[in-house]
Amino acid sequence: MKVLVGVKRVIDYAVKVRISADKTGVELKNVKMSMNPFCEIAVEEAVRLKESKAADEVVVVSIGPKQSQETIRTALAMGADRGIHVITDVRIDQDLQPLAVSKIMAEVAKQENPDLIIVGKQSIDSDAAQTGPMIAGLMDWPQCTFCSDLEIDGSAATVSRETDSGIEVLTMNLPAVITADLRLNEPRYATLPNIMKAKKKKIETMVAADLGLDLEPRIITIECNDPPVRAEGIKVDSVDDLVDKLKNEAAVL
Repeated sequence: MKVLVGVKRVIDYAVKVRISADKTGVELKNVKMSMNPFCEIAVEEAVRLKESKAADEVVVVSIGPKQSQETIRTALAMGADRGIHVITDVRIDQDLQPLAVSKIMAEVAKQENPDLIIVGKQSIDSDAAQTGPMIAGLMDWPQCTFCSDLEIDGSAATVSRETDSGIEVLTMNLPAVITADLRLNEPRYATLPNIMKAKKKKIETMVAADLGLDLEPRIITIECNDPPVRAEGIKVDSVDDLVDKLKNEAAVL
């Protein structure tokens, strides 16, 4: 079984995001970038499938500028077998939108013919959570989003997914698309020997513009602004004072 995993290069989760001077987006220059945390979970799950002999090969795909190869190398150091870099110079945080990513992933999937596609449930920059379902729609494959547990049995997958009303358990035939939730696993740290081995693993490159796909953004960012600063809280001496302020000042009672 071959597993195809999508990985995205995003601003590191620990970095304080800054709005650019022209307010057209967030500042990306001289900012630490790393693999999207949910993509790390997707890679980890694919590697675990390989370690359990349920999968034979793990292929990671990243779309973006030349620096995206660093993200691919990280996935290779975690245990993936090879990488595919789809090169594009458009802003991957706002101009390369889920529909475009899904079209590219579907095109790569047609070439690679995987049995399972795993992507993170969402990226921490756009938070759209649309790529996985769109890939499934374009491929006409079954899907399971927000996966918190996965078991492969031959040509079928049993998946637990988190919903507002509890855990839902689904069974579906492969090939299929799965989006990884936070509780699916805990990604491993790449060891130094594996980091060195990753440098020798193959990364195939292709150009997004050469795929013959319509990748134009459907959503245009007009302006970005910082959220308003919250007013400082106050202390009250009694419940009566609290009720009075809620009623007469905040007007919520």
